[in-house]
Amino acid sequence: MTQTLADMRRDYTRDGLSEEKAPHEPFALFQQWFADAVKTEQPPVEPNAMCLATVDAEGRPHCRVLLLKGLDDRGFTFFTNYDSAKGDQLKANPFAAMTFFWPSLERQVRIEGRIERVSPAESDAYYQVRPLGSRLGAWASPQSRVIRDRAELEALLAETERRFLNQAPHCPEHWGGYRLLAERIEFWQGRPSRLHDRLNYRLQAGEWVRERLAP
Repeated sequence: MTQTLADMRRDYTRDGLSEEKAPHEPFALFQQWFADAVKTEQPPVEPNAMCLATVDAEGRPHCRVLLLKGLDDRGFTFFTNYDSAKGDQLKANPFAAMTFFWPSLERQVRIEGRIERVSPAESDAYYQVRPLGSRLGAWASPQSRVIRDRAELEALLAETERRFLNQAPHCPEHWGGYRLLAERIEFWQGRPSRLHDRLNYRLQAGEWVRERLAP
């Protein structure tokens, strides 16, 4: 196994990332790269899939894959159960990091910053456009809590379906969105011989500073 893993490698030759082609603020570049990913990536890769890292009250890191569901000049938005493990971690430490990886484009984006909850109106607006099964699931699942087996989860869903049999489910108070307010965004473009391009944007006194990092 060790030898097999040591031999697993690929060379990155698709593109480069130069300061001349990069804007002075990061959001325009992210929008461009995301649009490229939507056009280029094929299933099972989801272009809006990202790895979210949080830290709990004891300083232990946690990481999982989520889907980005909103992006504007305020930040990057995702939705979850506020009472989940990640919700507890964000209460204890309201900072997080996101990583996007688009293998077909040989690109990665890392984002770090403070987390805030979105408004109830924003959470409700997104909740209402979700498929019915997902809306019911937000009520049925005690996310991150220990349950006995799959049958218990299905029983909780059946109970929820009976509850909302004659009415549309509304957004639960325990469910909604978080927005990551970016303070640092790094764009990584794979290059040959592991000499990758890395352009880092960091927020300093309200202004974005762009700098190149060694690979």
